[in-house]
Amino acid sequence: MSDSVPVEYMQRTRAFYNAQGFSKSYQWASNDRIPFHVLSKPLGECSVTFVTTAVPDGSIPKLSRSAQSIPMSDIPEVFRTDELSWDKEATHTRDTGSFIPLQSLEELVKNKLIGHLAERFHFVPTEYSQNNTLTKDAPQIVTACHEDEVDIAILVPL
Repeated sequence: MSDSVPVEYMQRTRAFYNAQGFSKSYQWASNDRIPFHVLSKPLGECSVTFVTTAVPDGSIPKLSRSAQSIPMSDIPEVFRTDELSWDKEATHTRDTGSFIPLQSLEELVKNKLIGHLAERFHFVPTEYSQNNTLTKDAPQIVTACHEDEVDIAILVPL
């Protein structure tokens, strides 16, 4: 058993912003309403995608720190996760199936529990700017999902 303690994310984030000279402490996101949508067709007919914060690596050119839509056929075997903040002592990311649910989704399609996978999956960078998330990345992913006629987007933050 390890003597490690959990990473104090909130305190570390506040200290990080304070050290950079921001005039006010980081404000955590707060949503008064939950963006939930009732499906208009059975799950077995739905197009499904996923959105991850894990950085695609390998065959895909180096991505900028902006939202990207990537063909499902181009899912790399390796994702860069070291730059992200998570408790690396309590867990690991060597099992990409734990944060890239492609194999599980393919099994659901095979068993006719969901209709099919969308043409693309989506990468959204870990971003501490709520403004960038709300005004740039989220609308870009929503537009891509509409273009791909996605019914369900599974959010898989790391």
